[in-house]
Amino acid sequence: MATKQEDQAQLWTRESIVSVENRILQQVMAARTPEAVEAAISYARFLRLSGLTSDNYPLFLKLLEIENHWVLDASIGDEDPFLFLSTIQPNHYVISKCFTLLTRWHPGGIYPKTLSIALGVLQNAFSSPKDGYKIYPLTVADVDNLGKHLEKEKGQNFPLNRCILDILDRVGSLQGLGWDESMEEVARQSVRIRSFFFDTTRKLEDCIPQVLLVRGDYLKDEVTPRTMFSEDIDMALRHD
Repeated sequence: MATKQEDQAQLWTRESIVSVENRILQQVMAARTPEAVEAAISYARFLRLSGLTSDNYPLFLKLLEIENHWVLDASIGDEDPFLFLSTIQPNHYVISKCFTLLTRWHPGGIYPKTLSIALGVLQNAFSSPKDGYKIYPLTVADVDNLGKHLEKEKGQNFPLNRCILDILDRVGSLQGLGWDESMEEVARQSVRIRSFFFDTTRKLEDCIPQVLLVRGDYLKDEVTPRTMFSEDIDMALRHD
């Protein structure tokens, strides 16, 4: 007869071990405890030092979903966040992930560097609006979730505003091409949001659903690493 230890050993298949590993990694990526945040920071730094490639960029995109600026700083380092994913050829997957980020968070509820990364991808993808639309057919909801991150009171020269306005301008240039009605609606809404931004007599809530414009705070529920660990990370980043 098999012993209890032998029975337990037989339960540990390769698949079950991978399943446990995945559960632990999900806990790390959730960043809900100081220990998980510290592990996520180390993981992000390891990825950054390994280098961004066409094979591993989905892992970097996964890091963008973590609601913790410490983790994002570890993954970006000193790089310009607008250019962080510039070496990745625009494709439907990466564009859709960026719109997921824009949709997921309220204005102010997304770390500015995360927003910068997403906007950098979209600005690159729609540098040729026709080609961008062929890769990823935009919806009016996509445009609304892009426009909601405009901060009208900061003006057009605020870098994030300038980038959003540029993307809206390029998408708006698709108006009148007559490809299909959906694209026409998207282009019209892009032009409308942009014009409402510049019109001092109008508010963005007059053209974007008000529920999307509710402000958030990305720091409100953020878990911080322990002080000693954060000091070690700051020193490591300075020496990378």
